[in-house]
Amino acid sequence: MKTLVTSILSFAFAAGLGSAVLAQEAAPANGAAPAHHAESKTPHYPLKHPKEEEWSFAGPFGHYDKGQLQRGLKVYTEVCAACHSMKLVPFRTLDELGYSEAQVKAFAANYEVQDGPDASGEMFTRKAVPSDYFPSPFPNAEAAAASNNGAAPPDFSLIAKARSVERGFPQFVFDIFTQYQEGGPDYIHALLTGYEEPPAGFHVPQGGHYNPYFNAAAVLAMPKPLSDGQVTYDDGAPATVDQYSRDVSAFLMWAAEPHLEERKRTGFMVMIFLAIFTVLIYLTKRSIYANKEH
Repeated sequence: MKTLVTSILSFAFAAGLGSAVLAQEAAPANGAAPAHHAESKTPHYPLKHPKEEEWSFAGPFGHYDKGQLQRGLKVYTEVCAACHSMKLVPFRTLDELGYSEAQVKAFAANYEVQDGPDASGEMFTRKAVPSDYFPSPFPNAEAAAASNNGAAPPDFSLIAKARSVERGFPQFVFDIFTQYQEGGPDYIHALLTGYEEPPAGFHVPQGGHYNPYFNAAAVLAMPKPLSDGQVTYDDGAPATVDQYSRDVSAFLMWAAEPHLEERKRTGFMVMIFLAIFTVLIYLTKRSIYANKEH
């Protein structure tokens, strides 16, 4: 058994070195398509892979930083909410970020939602209450697309779980043991901070913006949404694009998985139980068969 495990690990290590060498040979120096795609071949996106960032909620004992989540909410409401909805997130869940009931009610009242029909059969608008959900800035998907160069902005409710970049072999094997599940926040952070000038000879269509971290193409319709000093933090955190990107990525991870901390606590207790149960089963077996002839 030890020989088998050693062989598997050796193979994975060798494969990892080989993949790293190939990636280094094929990686472009300026974010352009790799050399082996130069002859009108379809490149593999993203052109640049997101870096693995450090998150407070990473690992088996990870937890959300409520201060960071509050800053991320501020970035979302002041920047992202102009185009992106969060139709699956109710206002009442904001109490998990450390806000009081009165603060949640006041925050919800800043929005208007459609309700009805009334006694006359007409729809009407009213101020939102905690039981309502974050409304969309557009009445429908067609209006959203028409206002954004034909590309409707995606809903942000589950974006941190729906967007990530495949890490490939053998990295995904190691991810099983390290419990890496932060591909979504890593990708969002890389995308928001990855806007740059296109390489020489690269044509960017009108209305497009070059970003080598985009996982569907080298160009996307969304312009660079963040800039230094755009949002003022109340806690004195740096007003930089990198900080904004980290905070809103963490907030979107919470929006997609608000029960992450509870899930990890439950998983840890289950593992402890299984370990104790295994020991008890082994001791029971030893006790039962101690006086048996083999």
